[in-house]
Amino acid sequence: MALLAPRSTTGPTRSGPPPRLNQSSVRRRNKIVLHALLILGSITMVIPFVWMLFTSVKSPAELAQFPPTFFPQEWHWSNYAEALDAAPFDKYFRNSLIIATGHTLITLVVGSMAGYALARIRFRGREIVFLSMVAMLMIPTYTKIVPQFLIVKFMPLFGGNDILGQGGSGWLDSWWALLIPGGLSAMSIFLFRQFYLTLPKELEEAARLDGLGEFRIFAQIYTPLMKPAVATVALLTFQESWNNFLWPLLVTSSDDLRVIQVGLAVFQQLESTAWQYLMAGTTLATVPMVLLFVLAQKYFIQGFTNSGIK
Repeated sequence: MALLAPRSTTGPTRSGPPPRLNQSSVRRRNKIVLHALLILGSITMVIPFVWMLFTSVKSPAELAQFPPTFFPQEWHWSNYAEALDAAPFDKYFRNSLIIATGHTLITLVVGSMAGYALARIRFRGREIVFLSMVAMLMIPTYTKIVPQFLIVKFMPLFGGNDILGQGGSGWLDSWWALLIPGGLSAMSIFLFRQFYLTLPKELEEAARLDGLGEFRIFAQIYTPLMKPAVATVALLTFQESWNNFLWPLLVTSSDDLRVIQVGLAVFQQLESTAWQYLMAGTTLATVPMVLLFVLAQKYFIQGFTNSGIK
């Protein structure tokens, strides 16, 4: 009689690998979390601009209320007209536009040439020059204000100065002081160099076989392929120049040379601040930058993606 094997009382055993989570559900969950964080960050960035817009159409009595209100009880659009009448903002706007456009053009022309030279032309000391440019990025802007001011003030043969830069005011209170010192930055040269390094070398070799010189290779072969770089540098330069406040305040004393950021200070007095007019003027000063970014955001984002900045 055959003996029966005793049954195991430990229960059934499972075989095979442990169950795995559905990959699509994990990706969906991560996507939802990412979008929630991006929406939260967007709201955080937009709220100050919305508050500025709502403040610009409030009455002085509503601005004095406590706790403050977010939405205006009455919309006073006349604040914009009154703010424009309080100071010659058309002149300030024109000056800011001329300075920002001038800085942008100088940066695009000179900065692209310098970036091309550092990326494509081999010469002795090229790496030292590039490292010096990178080192300049580490110097805070406000530490350069005093040396720049002294250079402008003692500029020889300008503003009544002699050959040694003595006896006059140099470039102070002139367009030279507003246009030349901020016409080029190390950051723009760095960005242009990074872009030129990404372009294929075969284009340069083919152009040289066709007899093109160095400047024609730069202007006709490589630079037309640099739309993202040009848009990125132009937008950054225009934005920095448009929002500059301290330097125009230091080097100008004439009302004819004031810029819009300095002109907004007319609403800030020691006794009180006309917040409705200040916010109205700030809103008008913000509109050009918003429009410029909307028009160039495609190339701007692509520019930072391809420039080597991670």
